[in-house]
Amino acid sequence: MSLYDTPPQSHEYFMRQALREAAEAFDKEEIPIGAVVVMNNKIIAKAHNQVELLNDSTAHAEILALTTAYQLMGSKYLPEATLYVTVEPCLMCCGALYWGKVGRIVYGAGDEKNGYQHFTTVNPFHPKTEIIRGVLADECAKLMKDFFKMRR
Repeated sequence: MSLYDTPPQSHEYFMRQALREAAEAFDKEEIPIGAVVVMNNKIIAKAHNQVELLNDSTAHAEILALTTAYQLMGSKYLPEATLYVTVEPCLMCCGALYWGKVGRIVYGAGDEKNGYQHFTTVNPFHPKTEIIRGVLADECAKLMKDFFKMRR
């Protein structure tokens, strides 16, 4: 059974898959954020930050995972999808998630400097989007802390 043919799993299971992507970013000296898009309990897309590799400030894990999912599904909307991301999305990613009408967003660690909650008290997501915060938050935060400690 491959990663893409997983049986129904928990939020923790899918967040661990996003953490694997984040670890890959860490190993490539990218800010360690990973994301997976899930539909019908199957991962349909996965990505990690590639800002440095692509020399593109928009190459965030969420954006790259969404682009792959849109192409796979042949649609610009993903109302039945859940995005798992290791760190609270930034405002740019919130905009992409809003316009994609993503049904559920599950994130791990909060981001006091760059997360959307730092910049707005208004819900930046589509009104029908469900938000779940704090899944494996400590593990997600530790990866970020270790990365920035290493860079100092």
